[in-house]
Amino acid sequence: MPQEKFYLVQENVLPQVLKKTAQAKKLLQSGSVKTVNEAVRQVGISRGAFYKYRDYIFPFREASRGKILTIALILEHRAGVLSAVLNAIARAEGNILTINQNIPLQGVANASISFETDNLTVDVHELLTALAGIAGVRKLEIIGQS
Repeated sequence: MPQEKFYLVQENVLPQVLKKTAQAKKLLQSGSVKTVNEAVRQVGISRGAFYKYRDYIFPFREASRGKILTIALILEHRAGVLSAVLNAIARAEGNILTINQNIPLQGVANASISFETDNLTVDVHELLTALAGIAGVRKLEIIGQS
């Protein structure tokens, strides 16, 4: 049996049926609706479509919760940039496992950070957006998840 493959895809390229399946699941999980019938009626898909896709689509936060996330960063070579990134992860209750930073070349340094997401107090997407917005962070990419 071949190993399953997973892809991280931006929402804006997903077919509507997948987006609506995710919305219906969220309605059910939040308690906004009590039955699958109510959920699918509210989002505008059939029960068949919901049951076909419900086990195959989930928010990134749910997929990354309880995981180890590894990010790659390009940081400006200035005092405090890496520290600000690490502090933001720590404030969100991310448990940092490894930090690797190369010697700066041409004013920037490559770094990678692996951290556990079990106890995050914010959504993973929110955290990554905050990290990318830190002054001196030129680029941030997810390079691994386990």
